[in-house]
Amino acid sequence: MNEEEKTPDFDFDQWCRIAQSEPERFEAMRQQMINDLIARAPSHLKPRMTGLQWQVDQIRNQAANPMAACVQISQKMWANVLGENGLLKALQEPKELLNSLEKAPVAKVLSFERPKPDK
Repeated sequence: MNEEEKTPDFDFDQWCRIAQSEPERFEAMRQQMINDLIARAPSHLKPRMTGLQWQVDQIRNQAANPMAACVQISQKMWANVLGENGLLKALQEPKELLNSLEKAPVAKVLSFERPKPDK
C-alpha cells in the first residue's frame, strides 16, 4: 500500500467552501468519509471506532455551538490520553496494564429454567 492509498485527497479549502455554502452536502460528505474510514479499519477495531464516533456525534448534537462541541471532544480525547487507565499510563506501565487484565473478575454463569406458562 503506497502513501496515496493511505490518505484520501483532502482539500481543506474546498471542504470549507462546501460547509459554508451547502451544509447538508458537507454533512453527507463528512459522514461518508467517516464511514469509509471505519470500513477500511481492521475488523477487531470497527466496533470501538463506531462507538467512539457515536460518542463524538452525540457531543456534537448536544453542544450549544460548534466551538463548544470542539472543546468537549478535545477534553474527551485528553481524558482518554491522560486520565486514569488512559493511553499515557498504558504506555508508561504496560506490565501493570497486562496484570490488571489478567486479574479481571471471573464469575460463574448460572442457568435458570424459564417459568412454564399457566394454562
